[in-house]
Amino acid sequence: MGRAKEIIVKVIPAKIANEFVKKHHYSGKVAPNSKLHFGAFLDNKLHGVLSFGSPLDKSKVLGLVQGTLWNEMLELNRMAFDDYLPKYSESRCLSVCFKLIKKNAPHIKWILSFSDGVLCGDGTIYRASGFQLTQINDKTENWELPNKQVVQACTLRQSGYTSWLLPFITKQKFDEIRNGSTSSKRIMEYIGAKKLNGNQLRYIYLIDKTCKITVPILPFSKIDEMGAGMYKGKKITLAERQLTSAGSVKAAQQSSRLQEGFESTPALKNTSHAI
Repeated sequence: MGRAKEIIVKVIPAKIANEFVKKHHYSGKVAPNSKLHFGAFLDNKLHGVLSFGSPLDKSKVLGLVQGTLWNEMLELNRMAFDDYLPKYSESRCLSVCFKLIKKNAPHIKWILSFSDGVLCGDGTIYRASGFQLTQINDKTENWELPNKQVVQACTLRQSGYTSWLLPFITKQKFDEIRNGSTSSKRIMEYIGAKKLNGNQLRYIYLIDKTCKITVPILPFSKIDEMGAGMYKGKKITLAERQLTSAGSVKAAQQSSRLQEGFESTPALKNTSHAI
């Protein structure tokens, strides 16, 4: 595991987390629904951020785990690291985050996360960290704007007219085209955006191991069967992916046996009300 065991994980302010995410996450964007931010520190400097919060539409995902109440799950909205951290840092940090959540916010039963198989990867770190694969969706909503910026059109259903539309369409024309509909496709086609093909993979991690996932758990081999394999934005085979994740699996197992470096915080206990 090397120096990964020296990483200290602790809660940090949203302002610091968001600045780091904008600089180091492949999307360059923060998740406005993130409410709980962990920082990964090595040599007294911030080198990674993991941001958790509510899903965009929580009502649609609560049923993925049996009996889930409104405040009993979180989504891992963003995970970003710089190049300073050593190998296996992601697995180490996830392990510590889950321990902190379980200790300080025991009402949180499970974690949801999505892997972007269009621009980033198919979830190697999630699989190495004990997540279950529950969906491979080829109907993603990634679009490339005329200025080459990549956005998720699904945000239009939540926020309506948004800042990245400003160069391409007025608010008046936006409302005219939508005509009361929540569909984003007509808007994206009108502004000349290009639909990007690929997959989105859904993962679930059970903090409370007594919880039951209500949807089918897919074997990881399904990723290659559907041609959904991707790592760092490039297509990858099953053999290559297993080679990449082998070390991370070992790291995650070792992490559970190590003395965790963290600072607990009362702010974490407020997640029952804030999220």
